Amino acid sequence: MANTVAIAELIFIPAPGMGHIMSVGNLVNLFPTMSTVEIAKLLVSRDQRLAITVLLMKPHAANSGSAITEYIESLAKNTMDRVSFIQLPRYVAPSIPDPKVSFFDEFGKCHCRYVRNVVADMTSQQGSRRITGVVIDMFCTGMIDVANEFNVPTYLFFTSTAAFLGFKFYIQTLCDDLNEDVVELSNSDTEVSVPSFVKPLPTKFFWSFVKTRERLDFVLRSVRKLRGVKAIMVNTFLELETHAMESLSSDVNIPPVYPVGPILNLEGGPTMGKPLYHDIIMWLDSQPRSSVVFLCFGSMGSFDEAQVKEIARGLEQSGYRFVWSLRRPPSDQTPGVMTDYEDPSEVLPEGFLERTRGIGKVIGWAPHVALLGHVAVGGFVSHCGWNSLLESLWFGVPTAAWPMYAEQPMNAFEMVVELGLAVEIKLDYKNVSNSKANIVIVTAEEIESGIRRVMEDDEIRTKVKEMSGKSRLAVVESGSSYASVGCLIQDFVGSNS
Repeated sequence: MANTVAIAELIFIPAPGMGHIMSVGNLVNLFPTMSTVEIAKLLVSRDQRLAITVLLMKPHAANSGSAITEYIESLAKNTMDRVSFIQLPRYVAPSIPDPKVSFFDEFGKCHCRYVRNVVADMTSQQGSRRITGVVIDMFCTGMIDVANEFNVPTYLFFTSTAAFLGFKFYIQTLCDDLNEDVVELSNSDTEVSVPSFVKPLPTKFFWSFVKTRERLDFVLRSVRKLRGVKAIMVNTFLELETHAMESLSSDVNIPPVYPVGPILNLEGGPTMGKPLYHDIIMWLDSQPRSSVVFLCFGSMGSFDEAQVKEIARGLEQSGYRFVWSLRRPPSDQTPGVMTDYEDPSEVLPEGFLERTRGIGKVIGWAPHVALLGHVAVGGFVSHCGWNSLLESLWFGVPTAAWPMYAEQPMNAFEMVVELGLAVEIKLDYKNVSNSKANIVIVTAEEIESGIRRVMEDDEIRTKVKEMSGKSRLAVVESGSSYASVGCLIQDFVGSNS
């Protein structure tokens, strides 16, 4: 009888955009889950001894109709070779929250119970499979304790930059070892030398989570736990973040860090309606090469009417062809959910659509990959989410940086100031359009200037094209990320060979 191939089972536990649930008015983001699915598919394609089960958390009940919920439910119905999905019960926030317990802790504690039950059930039914690792993301560090109960090592899959990972570890060092008041520091107007960044980092670009006491406490607890994981996978590549990777690798108090990216969903994920999609692609097909600027601000990027009008004026003044993904902000009736405008002219300057007919398209939700990959697109105005930046580099499209929330200002600082791979529109913009706070309007002149620079700066375009080639080489055989993934696979299956 032929020997049965021993299967090493990994359990992946991504949070449903947890990094944004509290910081941006209960909005959620599906990219952490999508990136997890992509790396799962990559791992099983590289080694037949691996199998992966992804545990899917739904966002809390207020977002039950959101895109992430629909995406999760579609995944659960999918069948992939050696990748399976299990939906966990939905977390329902208590009607009277305990003011002493943060949302993150309550959400995590609740799901630890669910995960413990699933792992126990899988352990009892293993057969030829043996669980050799639990892979978590930054907002699931409570799962480390669950994995330890079953004597299973934990790995982190970090879906942002290596520089940002180093920032998190450094913040914990400042608090625990140097007794620094990080909240006070973060809200001051100064610069800090962070080891994973080449240049001093202005505190105005610091991650919003370290600017308040409650969120900082959550970060510190999470990072302390992360120092105990067996290894960290980062969705980046060595040639892009050389300094950050060297900084992390030289710190003996940080677990081994492996750059495994770019991990991208090049199939594009959900699509817009077919007639509109074909209309946009046909229009792009008729435009000159690298002549169109694409404006898109991510799954949570929207503006109030005043800012929308400034963007429109900036576009019109620039004279460039454009595709603009314009989304309606969440409302009281649809909290946390952006929608498309039935009639964009209601927020655009009078006559804008008529004056730009033939040179521009205003659309709703946009298929990132299809547009960035089109030869007519020559510039990208972006919120600087890491997934979007990796996509733009992959396709060799220069970015004009307009970060909006979370760690995006740090991503933009790295791309614009440190690496010279993007131009600035507004690095210190704060998007609070879903709140009652006053916001600073980015002017049409600033927007026009950024668009002109991203479309006309040949030096940056050349650097981006070179980095595009390096990103593609990193993931093929003999590439740096290909080698990192190989090392991790040996670690995953080594004890099961």
